[in-house]
Amino acid sequence: MRRRRLRAALTALALTTAGLAALPAAVPPAAAAPAPAPPRPAAAPDWSTAVVDSTTARYTPTGIGGWSYPVGLYLYGQYLTYRRTHEARYLTYIKSYVDRFVRSDGSIDQSFDNLDSMQAGRLLVILHHETGQDRYRKAAKKIRDRLATYPRTGDGGFWHADNSSRAHQLWADGVYMVNPFLVEYGREFGDSAYTNDEAARQLAVYGGHLQVGNGLLKHAYDESRTVSWADPQTGLAPEHWCRAVGWYSMAIVGVLDAIPANHSRRPQLLAIFRRLAAGLERYQDPASGRWFQVMDKGSRSDDWTETSCSSMFTYALSRGVQQGYLDPHYAAVARRGYEGVLAKISVGADGRTNLADISVGTNVGDYAYYAARTRAVNDFHGLGAFLIMNEQLRGE
Repeated sequence: MRRRRLRAALTALALTTAGLAALPAAVPPAAAAPAPAPPRPAAAPDWSTAVVDSTTARYTPTGIGGWSYPVGLYLYGQYLTYRRTHEARYLTYIKSYVDRFVRSDGSIDQSFDNLDSMQAGRLLVILHHETGQDRYRKAAKKIRDRLATYPRTGDGGFWHADNSSRAHQLWADGVYMVNPFLVEYGREFGDSAYTNDEAARQLAVYGGHLQVGNGLLKHAYDESRTVSWADPQTGLAPEHWCRAVGWYSMAIVGVLDAIPANHSRRPQLLAIFRRLAAGLERYQDPASGRWFQVMDKGSRSDDWTETSCSSMFTYALSRGVQQGYLDPHYAAVARRGYEGVLAKISVGADGRTNLADISVGTNVGDYAYYAARTRAVNDFHGLGAFLIMNEQLRGE
């Protein structure tokens, strides 16, 4: 009996020892094991600096192009990146570009006979602010003075251009070409009494003509109702081209940011912006978060989501929420737009960024015209809008 008990005890001890020997010597008892540290999330890329570094590597200040609104838009986005990063070469690049056109006495060889030519004037205001050099003020004043004689519709809207092919026409694009410049000029040079009123008036006049019941804006309006694309009853263009609406959305945010809280036109501008925001939410592509080239016809097989306008709408909605112009739920609409645009940026084998599906410059046309526009990579319309958007949303 004793032998059986001793044999059983020895067998149990052997089994226990074998089990212990199977554990690695360095592993402490389970109860003493510390919880594993959660993996650290990878830092999000700084897409703004990546885009600026890629673009300035591709183009010198002399090779980036002439005095134009797409280059002006891109360089404004580069300036926003400079303001955050304080990378001196970003500002030096902008100055080198502008100094190709502005002489030491402030003269500039531009007639400013169309609104598009005025957009890069923002860079003049920026460089005066950064350097204090008076030549930039003199060059900017040429635009301010040109507006005193610039042709208008009967209710005061600036024609898109001072020529026969654009006479009596308001294009939604035009509000961004001149009105951000106006309010920034007024703030820099003590002229806000005029510039704020004029910019607010332009947004109100354009919005009054172009915005329709779905909240979106038509591309253009012809007061004379004589151009081929104009509806004979309303004078409106047939389609909602997305970048035209994008220009307006960014412009109205910029003007609301600038004018006083008690400005007489603020309630009207807020109403326009809120109707527009509702339209943007309605027509956002639920699959991608972006917006279509022809905004209300995304169900057609040849329509496509366009990157520059998607960046513009994302910026405007985010800024509108931040400033209290829009209901907070639009922040989620902007976030979907942001993720959708980020899906269009990539890094090539050369280490430089590529931003895809940007519509090239576009006149007023019909559906087939817009749908067939070239879908470019790294077009300045898209790069500039991307930077403006990314500087607004990157820190969220």
